[in-house]
Amino acid sequence: ELIRATYNFFHQEGFIKFDAPILTGTAPEGTTELFATDYFDTQAYLSQSGQLYEEVGAMAFDKVYSFGPTFRAEKSKTRRHLTEFWMIEPEMAFMHQEESLQIQERYIAFLVQAVLDNCQYELKLLERDPKILERYTKTPYPRISYDEAIKLCQKGGIEINWGDDFGAPEETYISDQFEQPVFVLNYPKTIKPFYMKSHPTRDDLYICADMLAPEGYGEIIGGSEREADYDKLKTEMIKKGLDLKAYDWYLDLRKYGSVPHAGFGLGLERALTWICHLDHLRETIPFPRMINRLRP
Repeated sequence: ELIRATYNFFHQEGFIKFDAPILTGTAPEGTTELFATDYFDTQAYLSQSGQLYEEVGAMAFDKVYSFGPTFRAEKSKTRRHLTEFWMIEPEMAFMHQEESLQIQERYIAFLVQAVLDNCQYELKLLERDPKILERYTKTPYPRISYDEAIKLCQKGGIEINWGDDFGAPEETYISDQFEQPVFVLNYPKTIKPFYMKSHPTRDDLYICADMLAPEGYGEIIGGSEREADYDKLKTEMIKKGLDLKAYDWYLDLRKYGSVPHAGFGLGLERALTWICHLDHLRETIPFPRMINRLRP
């Protein structure tokens, strides 16, 4: 139902499905989380994200999205991680972060409403209270800044400093303070990828947001406004130690001018785990891939 609702939502919002390759030559978020493979006489990687390719599609078609398998070579064996999962990644030209956030919350509300409309039997089997899900169909969702989230955690007795990334305990504590999904806005540059747009008044921040699901399920969406300025993007890539030659095609999107654009990614299995109120992410996929497990 979530897959069907996803296609319906983006169709009615005027998006075009734009397929990104699964074998890639570059990494959106760092090569340490990639599965490498031989590609004839060079090295390729299993896709970590379709985002960079979706940005190309957005420059041509305005609003696009991909829906395909992605791979993360993280040695994580937790209730929130898989090494192979499915991700929905929209990219939107002529759009700033605020408009992207509005699409994100409409999308989540649409998914939950579709489940309420069409899956009452399944919800009953899962003993999932529909009245709780109904709260998540009401928008807008609350928003707090990263700075506010750090102070909230510290006030709650969690040992965390400004500049630290949030793990499961911090995400759970933050989301527990709200009855709906909550956006955490504008993270430090040191913990986010190179392609995000710099904050206009804070050199140490990117314009970005994570959506944390209620009930302790953590991040289900990560997104940002993308850097559209050629020189600024190049500077950020150099700071992150990236090979500019490998990303020359991506830089070319800005070389002769660009437009404001934004995007985000939703992990299907993690969203499904939350909506169904399951104990573990592995319950949502037929053949879960994790560390040292390839057999059915």
